[in-house]
Amino acid sequence: FTSTRVFYRKNLILNLHLDQNRFSIPDSRIPSSMLFLFWCANEHQQFRLAEFESLASLLNVPLVWVFKSSEHPWVILDMASEEEALKIISRSVSAKYCLHLWAEGNSYQEFHTNLKAYPFNEQAKWLSEDLSFKVHVESFNRKTSVEERLEKIESLSYIPLQGPVNLKSPQVVFSYFEFHGFDHNNLPEEPLKIMFGRQVGEGQREKITKLSIKKRKFIGNTTMDPQLSLLMANLCKVEAGSVVLDPFVGTGSLLIAAAEFGGLVLGGDIDYLTLHARTRPSRVGQKVRAEDESMLANFEQYGLTSQYLGVIAGDASQSPWREQAWLDCVITDPPYGIRECTTRVGTSKDYSNQAIPEEYLDKHIPEKVAYTLYQLLTDLLNFSAKSLRVGGRLVYWLPVIRQTYQPDRVPSHPALRLVADCEQVLSSHTSRRLLVMERVEGEGEAVVSKELTLFQEQFFLPTAGNIPRKERKERIKEHGHLNLSEEEIKQFTKK
Repeated sequence: FTSTRVFYRKNLILNLHLDQNRFSIPDSRIPSSMLFLFWCANEHQQFRLAEFESLASLLNVPLVWVFKSSEHPWVILDMASEEEALKIISRSVSAKYCLHLWAEGNSYQEFHTNLKAYPFNEQAKWLSEDLSFKVHVESFNRKTSVEERLEKIESLSYIPLQGPVNLKSPQVVFSYFEFHGFDHNNLPEEPLKIMFGRQVGEGQREKITKLSIKKRKFIGNTTMDPQLSLLMANLCKVEAGSVVLDPFVGTGSLLIAAAEFGGLVLGGDIDYLTLHARTRPSRVGQKVRAEDESMLANFEQYGLTSQYLGVIAGDASQSPWREQAWLDCVITDPPYGIRECTTRVGTSKDYSNQAIPEEYLDKHIPEKVAYTLYQLLTDLLNFSAKSLRVGGRLVYWLPVIRQTYQPDRVPSHPALRLVADCEQVLSSHTSRRLLVMERVEGEGEAVVSKELTLFQEQFFLPTAGNIPRKERKERIKEHGHLNLSEEEIKQFTKK
């Protein structure tokens, strides 16, 4: 590396830190490292950092943050090589593009000054006349016309690009990004940040379209969004050959995402009719399910049958699976008792002196009783602690009342370490937390807060008719939730 490059890179890092107050990168990494910008989708931002950290752990890539944000549409990493960046972008669902960062600036003048100072001679192979190229322009929070994009591209005419332009299938893509802040009603005259570099790869956003529920053969009322399913698979560190179980499998959406990343998947569910596609159709206008609808049909549709190990009808409270460490991942979306009921095998009657006649045993359907969220979470954590290999992960959704949720009340187990806690807001009153736990050495029993598991009881509080709309908006703006007092909760509960 030339002294010019080291000087340029130090100044680039300094500029990035000045307005973000981030930590500096040790000088010892400068001679052998590069800055990579990951331009991210403006969806499910709260899962972004957890996904990057999980992928870095899975792919054995050191994670050195230069710019770390779950709000801004980009992050910047200091990496030893382009190969490391390609590993991350080849699995990321949050990121749209990854580029080797050449220059950035807080104004047009600063940006162009920095880019002109870049040592282009060290990137000569990408500027060669033998390689076709195009420049991709994208703005956050502001629409740009074709004329404006062309103007921005022409402003980069000082870059010594020698090859021909090819908009359909270029051999090299350069990316120009602008950030115009978050306030749609008060846009700045100039972008707050401009960034440019060579694109090294694209994220896995096309998998979201591939696994779209709209075109999927078999779906149900609670089939998980493919984007969230893929994010969960990444947070669970699914890789080729991972054994993945969903104990509340439903229509298998989470297993499809895990199989897409190479996992060997299997599941169980107490709902026999759902497993065999005999429930009422969920699609608008469809009155009867097609004869070929099934769990297997979904895996056939996506060419993933070799990853599908099967599903069984079983009760999660009385696990049918062997009690030993045999799983790499437990990934699930347990029922909350809102859109789907929560039940387990059991009865409130006394059958201690009676037995089922033998002639009825083959077709006997066991009686079911309510399965509380407290019991469900306790069983899930205890099962995962027994069944996961050390280093394996449990990823599951926990529904919560936003006002009463406290991180220190998260369900815990001596053999499961909490890795991530991400929120998806559902309403002003409720949200669900995606909890990521990793198996560690240890023994014991799950600890679950009963107060945290009163979701179903508190979900149905008839608040909408008791608090005026204007007041609700003011409360949400100030507190992030409805901020109900104890008196209000008691009052609304009585109604």
